[in-house]
Amino acid sequence: MSFIRRNFLFFFLADIISGFGVGMSTIGANWYLLDETGSVGAIGLMLSINVISGFLVSPFTGIITDKFNRKSVIQATFILRAITIGALTGLFIFDGFSIGYIYAFAIINGIGWSIYMSASRSLMQELLPEKELSKGNSLIEISLQVGMFMAGAASGFIYKFFGFEIILLMNSLMFVFSSLLFMFIKYQSISLESSDESYSESFKKGLQYLGSHKTTFLLGIVSIVPLVATMIYNVVLPGYVSDTLNADSVVFGFSDMAYGVGGLLSGFIAAPFAKKISENKAVSTIFILAIVTLFGLAVNNLVLMIYLGSFLIGLSNSSLRIIMNTMLMEVVPKPLMGRALSVWMGIALLLQAILASGLGLLIDIFSPSIGFICMSGLMLMGLGLQVVVMRRKEKSNLKYEAV
Repeated sequence: MSFIRRNFLFFFLADIISGFGVGMSTIGANWYLLDETGSVGAIGLMLSINVISGFLVSPFTGIITDKFNRKSVIQATFILRAITIGALTGLFIFDGFSIGYIYAFAIINGIGWSIYMSASRSLMQELLPEKELSKGNSLIEISLQVGMFMAGAASGFIYKFFGFEIILLMNSLMFVFSSLLFMFIKYQSISLESSDESYSESFKKGLQYLGSHKTTFLLGIVSIVPLVATMIYNVVLPGYVSDTLNADSVVFGFSDMAYGVGGLLSGFIAAPFAKKISENKAVSTIFILAIVTLFGLAVNNLVLMIYLGSFLIGLSNSSLRIIMNTMLMEVVPKPLMGRALSVWMGIALLLQAILASGLGLLIDIFSPSIGFICMSGLMLMGLGLQVVVMRRKEKSNLKYEAV
């Protein structure tokens, strides 16, 4: 096994394991909160707190990622999340349910996820040569979905028979193990930003890059649409399963697992599909598939169809992420990748915060089906923006943009 592949293998395994823990705790928290409060709006508020926390730190995550060793940044987030979630586990065990503890969990998740997404994708860009970025993004999506797939299958049963506290404990242990795997990654880091440069100057440099490369900026905006849609799916699904389908946490878990299966399949077919018909045509086709699927779920009331629909949503969202992340890594310079990602993630988190609260209230007033209609509309806007990007790219040949 080559040195590069060995490093990527440990990165890949850590991503699967940490994704499993995060997936289980997220699914478990959604159902736990619904059980305790009976309100989808409460779930929306929890997710809003999650994304607002990530949004508030997003200006700093990219700077941290580009100033410090990215492997060390990720290890630090793993360790801190393990400690804080472990402490919350103890509070839930000895003090019982508290909405404040749930909100604290959401804050920890939001901050940790924001830092990890920026640092991990930037690290992958360092670990792999450009010609292997497409394969790397496919494998990372596979790792994410394997983790979520296992989480969807396990969380429903663990929650039903053992409780949310055990899910949190397992999440904490997964972070510890992932941190240990990162100790085996040995690589030569790229030249990082000067530590003498102030945080404001560093952040401005990232904004100036995106401001002077508008097509790349728009491409990044398109890339966050499936990310926002996934968040909306997490808000909509608990109420949809409980109220529209009259089902329990097991159906909820398997619906989430079906999403993971679709995402897992995307890791094998998205890159070859894009290579066969071109990246731009593949993105447009997948957006159309998602729009049709989401509208179909809005008028559905059969349990079987939520499994099929979740599978197709997972397939389309994950395929879009694979293709578009590869496109971004091919054009954004490595030293600026962290800050570029943090800007896009910040926008995504802002949209998520607004939509999570609004959708939760709409679902409580009307029905969960309205959430799928909103998701369909969001993907339609993504398709429209993708058409704009395609036309701009035809006029100006987009290639690797050095600074």
